[in-house]
Amino acid sequence: MSNSANTAIAKPPFWRDAEKRAIFFQILALLSVGGISYYLFSNTQANLARQSIATGFSFLEREASFEIGESLISYSASDTYFRALLVGALNTLQVAFIGIILTTILGSVVGIARLSSNWLLSKVAAGFIELMQNIPILLQLFFWYAIFYESFPSPRQALNPMKGVFLCNRGLIFAVPESNPAYTAMGLAFIVVLIIGWFSNRWGHKRQELTGQPFPALRLTAAGAILIPLLIWVMYGSPTAMSIPELRGFNFSGGITVSPEFASLLLGLVLYTSAFVAEVVRAGIQSIGRGQIEAAMAIGLKPGQVLQLVIFPQALRVIIPPLTSQMLNLTKNSSLAVAIGYADFVAVANTTINQTGQAIEGVAMIMVVYLFFSLSTSLFMNWYNKRMALVER
Repeated sequence: MSNSANTAIAKPPFWRDAEKRAIFFQILALLSVGGISYYLFSNTQANLARQSIATGFSFLEREASFEIGESLISYSASDTYFRALLVGALNTLQVAFIGIILTTILGSVVGIARLSSNWLLSKVAAGFIELMQNIPILLQLFFWYAIFYESFPSPRQALNPMKGVFLCNRGLIFAVPESNPAYTAMGLAFIVVLIIGWFSNRWGHKRQELTGQPFPALRLTAAGAILIPLLIWVMYGSPTAMSIPELRGFNFSGGITVSPEFASLLLGLVLYTSAFVAEVVRAGIQSIGRGQIEAAMAIGLKPGQVLQLVIFPQALRVIIPPLTSQMLNLTKNSSLAVAIGYADFVAVANTTINQTGQAIEGVAMIMVVYLFFSLSTSLFMNWYNKRMALVER
């Protein structure tokens, strides 16, 4: 055996070892980021101390001393900054949640219409997409806000198209049922029926795969969602008392008011984002091979059944990822509400910053709240996307 075979191979120095060199540069990058972060933090702290600006979140317990025009929960100027910010967060969540639902519905309808064999319907859908996509959303918000304020009269000359409904530059005011335990029970029953319906629909699909016999889960759920709450309403004595809006002074009292700010924001977000969702839906549908559609029609399925049973289940796997991005865009674009005076989280946080002078904490809270909303949406959509993904046997 040669001496060279017995001689141990000398290890190269660490600067010639790719693995050790990579670890060294990662440690160096980590130390650099840590050093820069420490410098910025200490410099900020020193500047704040020099200008006698308080830090921390203790201001959240102080009295806010400002009113908020719209609130899902009770609020007054004597409440704390924390409650004011909670009101703003709920307002943002409200417009984002309703906007996502309406955008998905409208975008799906327009996307399907874009592929219609009807020439007029297809061109109208294409025109809607091109128009809404190419007008900046901020301009759309200004446009709808101006429409609401300039086109409708003052409360004293409010339009009254039907009893209990008024339309003026303060918004749409309409009558609603007065608070009653019956409505809470009806709402809970409705949710329970939907949950049971969802499980029964899953069971029905498995049963159909095994036996070939369909189970009318959707029809039973729809019937239960109507009849059971109606039965509960009768059991509670059929309450019919209504809170009817009445003009008192310069504004209406009673009922529910949909403000111009909320309506403008919701309308702008939905119309703008639905144009992009429509293109996502169109692309998803067109990704399905023509042969599958022809095969479905050859076995006697109607166009609606082809769309429901063949096209959409497969197209959703293409649609969901870009649809998630559009949902996130809608949520983040809701921060533009400050431009038209809607009391979302950004508007309330800006007022808080102006009054307390604690900009760092205010901006940090804005970032955290929108990060939470975005991650929550992504988490749900990723879960749904995983459920819709093809699973190989």
